[in-house]
Amino acid sequence: MKLQTKYFGEIDYESSEVIRFPTGMFGFDDEHDFLLLPFEGSGHSMLCLQSTATPALAFILLDPFSLCPSYTPVLRKTELELFAAEDTSALCFYVLCAVKNPVAASTVNLKCPVVINPKTNEARQIIMETEAYDMRHPLADFGRGEEAATC
Repeated sequence: MKLQTKYFGEIDYESSEVIRFPTGMFGFDDEHDFLLLPFEGSGHSMLCLQSTATPALAFILLDPFSLCPSYTPVLRKTELELFAAEDTSALCFYVLCAVKNPVAASTVNLKCPVVINPKTNEARQIIMETEAYDMRHPLADFGRGEEAATC
């Protein structure tokens, strides 16, 4: 299938590559199907979550573990059951990045990760019940030596 994308122009994709959000994403309840497209040169740590229904709708996702190695997402039992997972090790986690100008003003949402079960390609955005992470953590704080460990 062909798809016009926000950042990559027209691409070909297979239906097996579609990531399905059964309940949509926060603020985008009607958007259910997306593609996870890596940005060239990012080593798969920066990705585009591209809507298959709305070409102009795409989110920037980052690998939270590359930003903050101590990041520890915790899901409730009911959330794990939604993914048919016994623990978080079977799941993939990404965080949304709100890109600003200048880029140093960008923020990441560590509190509400996008969680994907790679076996089923089912995804949800989860609000974690913890005060350990912020919804608007400054991107500029990462990579500053010891500060990065206290994300």
